[in-house]
Amino acid sequence: MPEHEMPVGGLDDVDAVTKAVLAASRLLVAVSARSLAEVEERVTLPQFRMLMVLSTRGATKLVALADHLQVAPSTAMRMVDRLISAGLADRQTNPDNRRETLLRLTDEGRRTVANVSARRRAEVAAIVERLAPGQRAALVEALTAFSEAGGEPLDPAPDDPQSHPLGWAADVTAARDA
Repeated sequence: MPEHEMPVGGLDDVDAVTKAVLAASRLLVAVSARSLAEVEERVTLPQFRMLMVLSTRGATKLVALADHLQVAPSTAMRMVDRLISAGLADRQTNPDNRRETLLRLTDEGRRTVANVSARRRAEVAAIVERLAPGQRAALVEALTAFSEAGGEPLDPAPDDPQSHPLGWAADVTAARDA
């Protein structure tokens, strides 16, 4: 039987795969929320996404940050103001264009990203350790394909100094159709 004629309920059933991905997504959101528990009074999940983007991109203009996060500049500005008030980010004048302001992490912001990321990685690793080796290999293959289809870069290795940006792909449609 050709692949496009796979019976409903088979391994290629889009609804079954979608349900499995949504269940995994709920688990990953729970892991993310638990990893933020220590800083939840200071940082929401969307604000942490912003911290992660600043961590990976370095000093960034507000408009570029808003675009990367796919939020309105006014929303990004409110998020930045809260992060600055919490001591996690600050503004600096762009040395290449004194009319521009760049946003960056403070030392406390970098520590927060590192601590939350380490807790998230440890919890995910504990879950993965419960899988059989064959299941792990299948999961790597499936999640890599899923991430590539969605235009999301893979998480760096544990010893890589860069953190995962938790941002949205700029053009998911182009990545999917490529």
